[in-house]
Amino acid sequence: MSASGTEGLHEKAKGLDTMVPGEILSLLSSGQQQAAQSVDATHDAIAAASTLAADAIAAGRKLVYAGAGSSGLMAMADALELPGTYGIAREQIAILFAGGASNVSDMPGAPEDDADQARKDAEAVIGAGDCVLAISASGSTPHALAVAAVARERGAKVVAVANNANATLFDISDVAILLLTPPEFVSGSTRMGAGTAQKIALNMFSTLMAIRLGHVHDGYMVNLRADNKKLIERAARIVSGVTGVDINEAGRLVEKASGSVKIAILLAAGAKTKDSAETMLAESGHNVRRALQLISG
Repeated sequence: MSASGTEGLHEKAKGLDTMVPGEILSLLSSGQQQAAQSVDATHDAIAAASTLAADAIAAGRKLVYAGAGSSGLMAMADALELPGTYGIAREQIAILFAGGASNVSDMPGAPEDDADQARKDAEAVIGAGDCVLAISASGSTPHALAVAAVARERGAKVVAVANNANATLFDISDVAILLLTPPEFVSGSTRMGAGTAQKIALNMFSTLMAIRLGHVHDGYMVNLRADNKKLIERAARIVSGVTGVDINEAGRLVEKASGSVKIAILLAAGAKTKDSAETMLAESGHNVRRALQLISG
């Protein structure tokens, strides 16, 4: 049985257990930095993937994240942030984690090999027009492969993320994101370098998707869901930062806009009523910059 690239051992790992803590930590840090640098070669693929995802969300379809083990955790971390940070409807985000999300505290290994269950789970979620992001460090995990296969059968787009150049997952994808991370300092522990690169790539993917959807303006998350004190205060700061109104007025407008940062921004910029702001936002494709241009003439 041949080992994949993610099962190799880093060339500097020999004698790792005999080193002093400072030496070990220095090596581990360098491994993380090398892993992070691997993302630089994937910008075109990440851009293409973000377009597929944005198109699916804009059309009212779903963005489905699929993965097992540490790759699944990276997928879950990205997916769970999207409704709150960018206001994407929760029903448009799905997570297919091998063994189910309820197993996260234990993460048994067997579910990642259960392709039949993965197919059943995928068939219950994936439809035509969806975008499915399948993540597997090796690129050969049965769970990820089964989900991707169902996605292709159902007419969904498939984005594959793997850390192995020979990933089988790439063969059934529309976009392949290859993160060529070096072997781990603890062989096979892909939560380390591979996981770091995956997290960075996913951060970039979902942020670019949100920008394409018009949910980011000058670095502000203008479509956040303000459902706690911290986020309500952040919403007011965003309105103030974009329009220049004082923070108290910004807070009042956020309340008037029923928590919608985009609507509050347009009200602060001169929209006469909440209804007129909503109309301008709809006419501009929910893009704040274009809506502001309608106000300024």
